[in-house]
Amino acid sequence: MLTVPEAAKRANRNPETIRRWIRAGRLRSEKVGTQHVIDEADLDAILDENDEMLPLPEAWRLMEDGSPQLNWVRIIRRSREGR
Repeated sequence: MLTVPEAAKRANRNPETIRRWIRAGRLRSEKVGTQHVIDEADLDAILDENDEMLPLPEAWRLMEDGSPQLNWVRIIRRSREGR
């Protein structure tokens, strides 16, 4: 379980962004006293959601071998995080 500041640090976001996600219902949390705590799996799920594919022209959606185009946004973000 992560606190809002811990989740913000892990997500490289401002703590207020995490609070907004909680208020909007995008991120589940539990209240312990006055503090919201977030399950790591829930945070990971929303972060993966934010790695949406960029819109591509139809001709670019498939690679030369016919496989779907890679999600370059996700690849770059994870390389910057050291994953």
